[in-house]
Amino acid sequence: MRMSLLRGVLSLLIPAALCAQSVPPSVDRALRAIESESFRAHVRFLADDLLEGRGAGTRGYDLAAAWTASRFEELGLEPAGTAGSWFQPIPFVRSTLVPERSSLSVHRRRGEHSLRIFDDFTIQPNPTDARAEVRAPAVFAGFGISAPELGWDDYARTDVGGKIVVVLAGAPGRFPPTLRAHHGGSRRKAELAEAAGAVGLITVRGPLADRRSPWERTRRQAKIPSLRWIGPDGRVRGIQPGLRAIATMSRSGAEAIFEPRALARALALENDARRPLGFPLRIEISMKTATEHERIESSNVVAMLPGSDAELSREVVVYTAHLDHLGITEPVDGDPINNGAFDNASGTAAMIEAAGAFRALPSPPKRSVLFLAVTAEEKGLLGSDYFARFPTIERDRIVANVNMDMFVMIHPLREVVVFGYEHSTLARHADAAAAHLGIRRIDDPKPDEASFVRSDQYSFVRQGIPAVALNEGTDSGDPAVDGKKEIERWLLERYHTPQDDLRQPIVWEAGRDLARLGFLIGWLVAEAPDTPRWNEGDFFGRTFGR
Repeated sequence: MRMSLLRGVLSLLIPAALCAQSVPPSVDRALRAIESESFRAHVRFLADDLLEGRGAGTRGYDLAAAWTASRFEELGLEPAGTAGSWFQPIPFVRSTLVPERSSLSVHRRRGEHSLRIFDDFTIQPNPTDARAEVRAPAVFAGFGISAPELGWDDYARTDVGGKIVVVLAGAPGRFPPTLRAHHGGSRRKAELAEAAGAVGLITVRGPLADRRSPWERTRRQAKIPSLRWIGPDGRVRGIQPGLRAIATMSRSGAEAIFEPRALARALALENDARRPLGFPLRIEISMKTATEHERIESSNVVAMLPGSDAELSREVVVYTAHLDHLGITEPVDGDPINNGAFDNASGTAAMIEAAGAFRALPSPPKRSVLFLAVTAEEKGLLGSDYFARFPTIERDRIVANVNMDMFVMIHPLREVVVFGYEHSTLARHADAAAAHLGIRRIDDPKPDEASFVRSDQYSFVRQGIPAVALNEGTDSGDPAVDGKKEIERWLLERYHTPQDDLRQPIVWEAGRDLARLGFLIGWLVAEAPDTPRWNEGDFFGRTFGR
């Protein structure tokens, strides 16, 4: 009882002591070593047309990976990839849809109606079969979510066995933001649909989804080949073989499969999801895909800074930033190269700058620090998922992840959003770092964006590792400029387009300051006496925690 009481007292005192802890002058000097000029230089190279958008598995990506490895080597880090190299090669199957031989049709008593690919619907290439098809009755199953802990189960009263299940994008608005992100993710919905016995999955976009991402962007990205990684056993992973086809509907597509009154009931769930809603659609749907396959390879880049403490150095804090982007796609305003200056040359540059700051310290922190530039994030967090499942170091050494992804650098950094803040003890390190740098931490102003599951930190969360990701806030610093609207405009007009390039307005000091914040959070984690842990009773800790 005395030890339990002592541990309880210490658990209260340590966070307060850490937040009050002054940052040593040597760390402040390391912070100042992160300069906007060097940050800008990194972004300028990575977002240059020469790299052709850094598509995973392309020559442009390989150039970016080699350059990143050379930066790590220049800083004096140790290679931590496969077989003592800087790289972790990942085998992939690349699947390219053949649209002229792929289709989706609706069958009613009065006849068959064929929908227009890329206008009414998009359909995923099949990662294992050159030809795949399915025809089955269709049933609507709400959001396609099973979350008993939140009192919600779309499959409890809706039988989808042997049917094509139609679901609404997103999750009920009453869910807490990060749980909405977890349950509303497309990967989770596919897993649940297959587990419930469905043979196909169709996602319908409501008005909220259309506001977040216009159909034109969805249509253009649907033409890009998909990737799935191949496990050590030779099997293609990250697939649901029971789902013979997976499609997404535009508004016109949704109108083709729903009767008007039924569609209104379905879309109303976005704003009034009091309880699950499911009903048969009284149609059959047939879907066909033709796919061309190719085996390719793309590598994560991995570097290590060994810790200085004899015991704590076994524990490792992992920084991540995705190095890939969309590559070359259908042109927008005559430009086919998706340079990805913000997404994610900015995060990679910040991670490299953080690594340089660690090397500028008189001695390394107590824990070891690993720097991981991952491939194929844009294909579904694949590079980070592969590393989290098959790390190049002992899995149980990894104690935390700090992810750096897409800083929208259009105004000074006065605020920061810390995705995952409420789930683990990493929160106190984020608070301490932000306070030291005079940056306000704010709650996620866009919870509907599901950001917590849309970047590489989620791969670590799914392996039970506490993680946070950093993002810019909305305060523009100018009372006449609505920062939130400016960011929303950027997301609507430039996100995942070739216009995310070096010609857009960029406040380089914002990237520098976020790199400084990321470094300081990681340093506090690496120096702390206690290992990061999930908060008591946290959903992600209960679901995935080790």
